[in-house]
Amino acid sequence: MNNLLTPIEIERPSSIKFGPGLASTIGAFALARGCSRPLVVSDPFNAGRVELLGLPGKVAVFGTVKPPFKAVTCWPILRLSILVPPAVTAATGVDALAHCAEAYTSRKAHPLIDLYAIEGIRLVGQFLPRAVRDGGDREARAGLALASLYGGFCLGPVNTTAGHAVAYPLGTRHHIPHGLSCALIFPHVLAFNAPAALEKTQGILRALGLSASNDEVIIRDTSRDWCRAVGIDMRLSAHRVPEADLKAMATEAHAIRRLLDNNPRDLSPDQILTIYQAAY
Repeated sequence: MNNLLTPIEIERPSSIKFGPGLASTIGAFALARGCSRPLVVSDPFNAGRVELLGLPGKVAVFGTVKPPFKAVTCWPILRLSILVPPAVTAATGVDALAHCAEAYTSRKAHPLIDLYAIEGIRLVGQFLPRAVRDGGDREARAGLALASLYGGFCLGPVNTTAGHAVAYPLGTRHHIPHGLSCALIFPHVLAFNAPAALEKTQGILRALGLSASNDEVIIRDTSRDWCRAVGIDMRLSAHRVPEADLKAMATEAHAIRRLLDNNPRDLSPDQILTIYQAAY
């Protein structure tokens, strides 16, 4: 892991606006930058509400994007995310959690990013259960939007690790949505990495409101129970993943070196297979 003497760079937009009621300011933002033919990419429902953005010029709309989507990232945050059903809220919330947790325990972890990572985890721990219980809880939706933003800060200079690498074959081979794929794998990789990043793993558990432990089984079970409590069925078998496919998935995941090389603990194909079997 990096220290304060390791150079790092975060690239961000020149302006970040956060809070309710800001949708209509996107038009002024576009106009100030000389945009006269804006393109909006949206799902079918929100394609009919583009006028809320107040965009200048002739607006083109690509409105056939199919949900589930990460509704808490570059549109009117509260209006969009309030419409997201509990299952998608839970899965995308744990995905944001995984972004932060993986960056926090990465070999490339850096003190400049740790601040965002641990606060993003705390925000998910505080607000995801509330947003799942009550989709209209505006404060909870805003808290998750902020957690998603912090997770994005983590991705550029540090990035994710084995959790995402092991999750990818669930999407590419079996079309499980990305957020749900990451949620299904999250507790298993968190526990696997604990021996190599114990203090930070315990910090993650505490930020979620859970008891810290140094036992891999307890870490896995505790974090998996937390995911179940927000309504996620954590069994791969429940999502129609064929057991006979697990070995091939492990081989594919092991080849994703750009992420696995960031992991604090090396994983072999057999260890990835063991994770799939435990999640099955």
